[in-house]
Amino acid sequence: MQSVDLTNHFLIAMPAMADPFFSKTLTYICEHNEQGALGLVINRPIDLTLRDLFDQLDISASDEASGGLQIMFGGPVQLDRGFVLHQPIGDWQSTMVVNQEVGLTTSLDILQAIADGRSPGRILVALGYSGWAPGQIEHELSQNAWLTVPASPAIIFELPSEERLTAAMHSLGVDFSTLSDTAGHA
Repeated sequence: MQSVDLTNHFLIAMPAMADPFFSKTLTYICEHNEQGALGLVINRPIDLTLRDLFDQLDISASDEASGGLQIMFGGPVQLDRGFVLHQPIGDWQSTMVVNQEVGLTTSLDILQAIADGRSPGRILVALGYSGWAPGQIEHELSQNAWLTVPASPAIIFELPSEERLTAAMHSLGVDFSTLSDTAGHA
């Protein structure tokens, strides 16, 4: 399959997706190149809030800063590691620049800043990430495992997690309920 760069795109799991980690998920691809891909599932909250995370990390935070922001299951890789997707990019110790507007930071300094009321603006916090080996996403696309669509920061940062998959589908002009769980090839 021809090489494609899906950085800053959504992967929408097709109804036939059998993998329980990705069934009915919307994944934001933060990096896709010849070494593989890295993304975060952005519509699967876990039973942990930002306040709980701060407590676990012994970070003191004001009630306004810690709030009830739900932490996402970012994927099955490194479940003990935190990832903060944010807009704007800012200046953090360990940030991957996704595009001109969005960064992915893994360093503790961003969490401390959020706790101190210096949040970078819009954030999504996840534990774990989704990773693909070189050519793996391309192969899965050829097997009709995913739909792709350019990502929208509004879907990531403004919508509740339960509305993100539907909104991404609508941006394609597709209703999830009309998709078949069997693939066909011409």
